[in-house]
Amino acid sequence: MKIEIDAGYRDERARFHLRLHCEDCALWDEARDACAHGYPTREHRRPERESDEAHVVFCKDFEVA
Repeated sequence: MKIEIDAGYRDERARFHLRLHCEDCALWDEARDACAHGYPTREHRRPERESDEAHVVFCKDFEVA
């Protein structure tokens, strides 16, 4: 699912401390810097700067770590 980022979304993410990137997922393998299930991660990774993020793509297997 792809969601465009706007001011309302940024506010909710900060207010509720939402985590949504690969690096926040229980299935993230830090040693391999990859998804444990082998899924592509390009659209799901945390951007270097939050201001670079235009949209969020949610993974179907995301599990909060």
